[in-house]
Amino acid sequence: MTKTTVRKLLVIASCAMFTLMPPMAVADIEGGKQVLRRANGAEPSSLDPQLMTGTWESAIISDLFEGLLTRDADGGSIPGVAEFWDISDDGLHYTFHLRGDAKWSDGTPLTADDFVYAWRRILSPELAAPYAYMLYPILNARAYNQGEQPADALGVEASDDRTLSVTLARPTGYFLEMLSHASTYPVPRTAIEQYGSDWTKPGHMISNGAFELTEWVSHDHIAAVKNPDFHDAANVALDEVQFLPIDDGRAALNRFRAGEVDMTSSVPTDRIEWARENLPDALHETPTLATFYFAFNQRPGSVLDDPRIREALNLAVRRDIITTQITKLNQPLAYSLVPTAISHYDGPEFDFAREPMAERLAQAKALMQDAGYGPDHPLHLTIDYITNQDTKRIPVAMAAMWKPLGVEVTLTNSDAAVYYSKLRQGDFQIGMAPWNADYNDASNFLDLFRTGVPNNHSGYSNAAYDAMMERASNELDPDERARLMADAEGILLDDYAMLPLYFYIRPALVSPSLSGWKESPMDDHLSRWMHFEDPE
Repeated sequence: MTKTTVRKLLVIASCAMFTLMPPMAVADIEGGKQVLRRANGAEPSSLDPQLMTGTWESAIISDLFEGLLTRDADGGSIPGVAEFWDISDDGLHYTFHLRGDAKWSDGTPLTADDFVYAWRRILSPELAAPYAYMLYPILNARAYNQGEQPADALGVEASDDRTLSVTLARPTGYFLEMLSHASTYPVPRTAIEQYGSDWTKPGHMISNGAFELTEWVSHDHIAAVKNPDFHDAANVALDEVQFLPIDDGRAALNRFRAGEVDMTSSVPTDRIEWARENLPDALHETPTLATFYFAFNQRPGSVLDDPRIREALNLAVRRDIITTQITKLNQPLAYSLVPTAISHYDGPEFDFAREPMAERLAQAKALMQDAGYGPDHPLHLTIDYITNQDTKRIPVAMAAMWKPLGVEVTLTNSDAAVYYSKLRQGDFQIGMAPWNADYNDASNFLDLFRTGVPNNHSGYSNAAYDAMMERASNELDPDERARLMADAEGILLDDYAMLPLYFYIRPALVSPSLSGWKESPMDDHLSRWMHFEDPE
């Protein structure tokens, strides 16, 4: 049997030099120490790669851990712990050859068995990991995760310390792409068995990434220092990374201007124009593979289980008003779940996408009346969102757009950890549910609405949809697979299963003195590629 062999490519991250430098960065360099301060959004609820749920957590975890594959500065997949790999002609068997210098941060060797342990752990029914379903392409992964097969039935085996053999249930074109996602990272068996759920605390955590955890002061900062046992430590320039959980965009902007942080993951909507004019060398507005949408709770007994109401709410939203007057980023309007920029996919959109707004509003009012609601008999709904002044502006606008339909809205906010706990428990009516691609494939978005998937926050369940997605999963021809997924998305849209608003353009501020930060459609920015330029 012939095999396709993929060899490691040398990746050098670089970017243009700038002359302007925040004062703290200069001090760090002059003191002989490079410290990167990242305004990272919310306080993480977990630093366990297998239990994390948000991008503000994965940004930290991807600095602390590395998978079989990782991402370069541009967001592309490159070799990580695996130096190279072989793929069988039928696409079912992968053999990963681990680099000889792969180590944990305590200096012990990292072996293929560490991946076997990690993948069995994330798929174990008792862990209830939110991303377990991502590993379902592996043979018997779904059955093991659902308690129908034992752990040793999983198609993952350590042939020896440096060889990991993986057998898939079916050929999966995006399998390599997903191996840079945190859910597939190795986790340290010794630390987990010794400390239990406390293994992620400083002093307990053992990791294998470019940095190792040293401090976690709740709601203040998380610090990680360069890991000398990382296989590419010689090319990691930063001595330390500090992640600051600043969920207020204005506070992040002010601290950036004061030189207290070197990069932010967002910019306040009402300061975008100011930043364009005053911080042109620092502001980046990057199109990313992400969809900003709201989830409808469609569990039995919910008023939003009525498709007429979901359709009316979709019809009445002026997406263009939100992107031009509220976010001010002119994002591409979303009339579908899957971003239009996803590779090898041409999906459908809502039928009303090109209709005049007056016609849409008339249809929405008629649907609400048919459902028994109107200005004289209002429908009371609650929108949940993460605590953030900018975030609040969108549901406020939506509430105003729905008022002519006879919809009265109450807004409820909570911090990220509480908010996502409510989503997972189904304790909401309408909830903000933005999704950033974990890998560049339409299935990463469409799998969110399969019955029983933990990230299916809406509780949506449609047997025809599940069957179509299952057919797509087993289809070997990529064109036919894309067509089946498009048919599945058509079912979602006919059901008005969610309310998509726009596809992302991510505004960020990056110190002009920081080299190695690059715009990425995956919105991944590993600190190992970055460094500060010495001042002239």
